[in-house]
Amino acid sequence: MRWADEEDTRAFAERLARSPALAGAFIALHGDLGAGKTTLVRHLLRALGAQGRIKSPTYAVVEPYVLPQFPAWHFDFYRFDDPREWEDAGFRDIFAGPGLKIAEWPDKAAAVLPTPDLDVHVVLDDDDAHRLVTVTPNTERGLELLA
Repeated sequence: MRWADEEDTRAFAERLARSPALAGAFIALHGDLGAGKTTLVRHLLRALGAQGRIKSPTYAVVEPYVLPQFPAWHFDFYRFDDPREWEDAGFRDIFAGPGLKIAEWPDKAAAVLPTPDLDVHVVLDDDDAHRLVTVTPNTERGLELLA
């Protein structure tokens, strides 16, 4: 699919937010810096009722959110380089528990992450204004998210 502008990103996020399968989903976001991964997360969390500032967890690695329906965690593994951090930070427990998990730069933690329900690849088009987006379901839940 092609997102012409941020409105297309918001519309996709709002459609995704309506899926009951989102409550326990793991969504992996792929793309270069500036591709729009964090923008997608902001729109998704807003559509789910998040209040306050939604920021990229680049330095914190994870930002938790208390949503009206379920908890959510936004991970950014860009600076992740030691698998021991996974255990020390309690990420295994978060991924094993209920709630939405969204991860940017999942390839940096691929050895410890579970299979994502959805892989979302966002690529800047040649004109840097449009995004080419590929969404791949990897599980039954992923198929439900796209239904």
